[in-house]
Amino acid sequence: MDVIVRPTARLSGEIQALSSKNYTTRYLLVAALAEGTSTIYYPAHSEDSDAMRRCIRDLGAVIEEDQEKIVITGFGKKPSDVRELNVGNAGAVLRFLMSVAALSPEIKFVNTYPESLGKRPHDDLIEALQQMGAEVEHQSGKLPITIRKKAFQGGKIRVSGSVSSQYLSSLLFITPLLEEDSEIEVLHDLKSKVVVGQTLEVLEQAGIHIEASSDLMHFKIPGRQSYQAKEYTVQGDYPGSAAILAAAAVVESDVTVYRLEEHSKQGERAVVDVLKAMGVDLTHQNGVVHVRGGKPMKAGEFDGDEFTDGVLAMVAASVFAEGTSRFYNVENLRYKECDRITDYLNELRKAGARVEERQSEIIVHGRPEGIEGGVEINAHFDHRVIMSLTVAGLRAKQPIRIKDAQHVAKSYPQYFDHLKALGADVEWIEQ
Repeated sequence: MDVIVRPTARLSGEIQALSSKNYTTRYLLVAALAEGTSTIYYPAHSEDSDAMRRCIRDLGAVIEEDQEKIVITGFGKKPSDVRELNVGNAGAVLRFLMSVAALSPEIKFVNTYPESLGKRPHDDLIEALQQMGAEVEHQSGKLPITIRKKAFQGGKIRVSGSVSSQYLSSLLFITPLLEEDSEIEVLHDLKSKVVVGQTLEVLEQAGIHIEASSDLMHFKIPGRQSYQAKEYTVQGDYPGSAAILAAAAVVESDVTVYRLEEHSKQGERAVVDVLKAMGVDLTHQNGVVHVRGGKPMKAGEFDGDEFTDGVLAMVAASVFAEGTSRFYNVENLRYKECDRITDYLNELRKAGARVEERQSEIIVHGRPEGIEGGVEINAHFDHRVIMSLTVAGLRAKQPIRIKDAQHVAKSYPQYFDHLKALGADVEWIEQ
């Protein structure tokens, strides 16, 4: 389905932040890897988290769920002998489970999204798993991927962090369960270090001991550990809320978002500071963010690696700032559901934004007067692109039509419902 986004004069109201997708998928995995029963309160419901639910159930976890919580009895170190897993379009779920799959005789990850996840590379993780003795059959690093256990073991492992931190996180989840102690050396640069911090936080909560260097480039992991069955509470999601906060910033507004912890380890918490630096009237106290938008905004320079999944929303906000904004250290955006630099900026240009790209930078020449709109744009099946293009559309002079906007459900199924509740003029259209 498509969405029509019409110019919107004002947003007002209160919403509860969506539960964090990143924490939900991690809690689901550690609960599945535990022997015993764990409880996760307020889990996220999105295509990504649902993909993890589906896959760990296929691997042998027993799951019971109500509106407040999900109860999981894990399979520990012995997943069921399942031949195929379908992660849908969830890249993080695929990468986390590629390591878990090496505990089974043979698992094939099928390719159901050839135009999105099917195009994304996984070579660096494949090479690390091969170092550990797994046999991996793949299509030039891409799906479909078959993993066979063979002589899978710990030891000294080297993995590149230059494309994605998810490869490292995947190894951190599996190495504590192996018989051998392990040492992981991260090669080159490590992207999205804050997300690795989330992984380490969840592992610690699950009773796993890992010794990490201060720069997160070296890790020592004792083997023969066991995940403990625990209770977890999922915090509010900053990546999804970034688009709501950006929307509130670019039009006249009085918007309150609850459940956003000030001291969260989510890197995207930095979007609050980015909006403040741009001159947005915003307060953040006791887990509550309050935005009074519509005032003039100013451009700035920002290190996007600190808030990877919030960059596109902040770029959309900067489209309406006075001056030229620069988002640097963002090359890893090229290796997501689409090329979130080239593809996203091409669509922004169609709507009238003045944007430029470098290999690892996005440059925005602000248009405080607004953009023309009046076009149909392609969101490339990418949930972050859909949400961020919507932000731009709220300040367009003519409506924009976003193709295949249903893919917002990958992380934020209620996104358009929440925007409409705040007063945004958005409408679903059948294709």
